[in-house]
Amino acid sequence: MRVGLLIVTHGDIGQALLETATGMLGLCPLRTQALGVRQDCEPQEILAQAHRLISDLDEGSGVLVLTDMYGSTPSNIAGALRDTNVSVIAGLNLPMLVRVLNYPQLGLAELADKALSGGHDGVLPFESKVG
Repeated sequence: MRVGLLIVTHGDIGQALLETATGMLGLCPLRTQALGVRQDCEPQEILAQAHRLISDLDEGSGVLVLTDMYGSTPSNIAGALRDTNVSVIAGLNLPMLVRVLNYPQLGLAELADKALSGGHDGVLPFESKVG
């Protein structure tokens, strides 16, 4: 059994990142769903939908939930999903998602650590050109 992955973001950001990452890798090694949150949504309805997705994705090893921006409506919905078998990480970016998808064999805690390191390590300044 593998960890499930739920991506909760503004609009279609999560779906676009998922399509990009799986296109780069050639596959999606985890049971994954992207849930887009629109500005005119009813948060309680989206939360109920997210709970259903968690139930569908959890095969017994838990679900990692990635969300885009801490403190936003999508992250508040994601945060409401936290329990013993759900880990939530905010700040979703493409390096984070690719890192997660590269380690499908890991357990929930280890996969959450990979998400954090992938997101953090993927943010780098470009040095200015000399001369």
